[in-house]
Amino acid sequence: MLTRFLLVHICLAVALQAVAQPNPEKPDLRQGAYYSEAQGAEKLREAARTYPDRAAWEKRAALIRQGIRDGMALDAQPALAPLNPIRHSVRSMNGYTVENVAFESLPGFFVTGNLYRPAGTGGKRAAVLCTHGHLPSLDARYREYVQQRCATLARMGAVVFTFDMLGYGDSRQCSHKLPKALTLQTINSRRALDFLLSLPEVDSSRVGVTGESGGGTQTFLLTALDPRVKVAAPVVMVSAHFFGGCTCESGMPIHKRPTHETSNAEIAALAAPRPLLLVSDGKDWTKNTPQVEFPYVQRVYRLYDALEQVENVHLPDEGHDYGPSKRAAAYRFLARHLQLDLNRVLTNGQIDERPNTILEPAALQVFTAEHPLPTRAVQGDEAVMSLLR
Repeated sequence: MLTRFLLVHICLAVALQAVAQPNPEKPDLRQGAYYSEAQGAEKLREAARTYPDRAAWEKRAALIRQGIRDGMALDAQPALAPLNPIRHSVRSMNGYTVENVAFESLPGFFVTGNLYRPAGTGGKRAAVLCTHGHLPSLDARYREYVQQRCATLARMGAVVFTFDMLGYGDSRQCSHKLPKALTLQTINSRRALDFLLSLPEVDSSRVGVTGESGGGTQTFLLTALDPRVKVAAPVVMVSAHFFGGCTCESGMPIHKRPTHETSNAEIAALAAPRPLLLVSDGKDWTKNTPQVEFPYVQRVYRLYDALEQVENVHLPDEGHDYGPSKRAAAYRFLARHLQLDLNRVLTNGQIDERPNTILEPAALQVFTAEHPLPTRAVQGDEAVMSLLR
């Protein structure tokens, strides 16, 4: 189903190979397949030799985190806007509800998505933020595989929010290739957490995030930067040699800094000692995860005596997607660590997504003739860039 999804990312990687060469007029970025597979593995081995114990790792972890913040210029960003949520069109399904939602991230910029909530009695609930990856049709949030994931997690008892990448779905105030897309999408991810945690039924001690490909990048970056994330499951993205082929992933200098160099495998390890699931496959840049990236991340978790908190589900015969088997792995991991009720979605011991209702895109749209984009919204790449210092 997501063959085009993989092709888009691979084409981006090939097109951006030249960026890896030093250019005095541009930031020193790492994009696409910056290293060979062997070079990526060797870089991890070199990094591991720099921290023989937990104290040394935590010093390096702080350096990497600050490098991400500096590379995105996060600390220089303007004040955030009040969320001012827009919520409408609640629909009751089999064991869950779906609602169309927007809220303000920066003044005049709106994050758009859908809120899935479990039906039934009240009480505190776990929350899961669901990010999505790249598709050429720019309609990822409406796709069946995203709806299945959100609906199933809601049936398990989680409050789930899925939101658009820049330029996707309802998020059309700027293009996806905004020069500072990485900064704005990271701000939007943190604001999505703000929104989830503003809901009175959400238990702030049980918050997870999961997404695939570019959404996997959002997952591990948000987890690295925000301690409010308690559980993370990046899917088909964590790699020692591939850094993301899009501006929204590696279009700013977060991997190569004047003080250090790092990779997405190290950034993912910043989740330690929180529960972390790496889902990988045999047909993309995660094909070496069981032999390269996962042992490295395990080494970090071992420093915290938390080896049981990190897992890798590797599917060698599968490709680049968030298909049924990958979703099943995430459901079981998230259920265990967020105290969700997996039994609600099992039939004869197997995950059963058949009770979910797949809605037409029009039913999930936030901004319509009846619910228009607010007039204070900024429009166009230049206007949106002006929001980012």
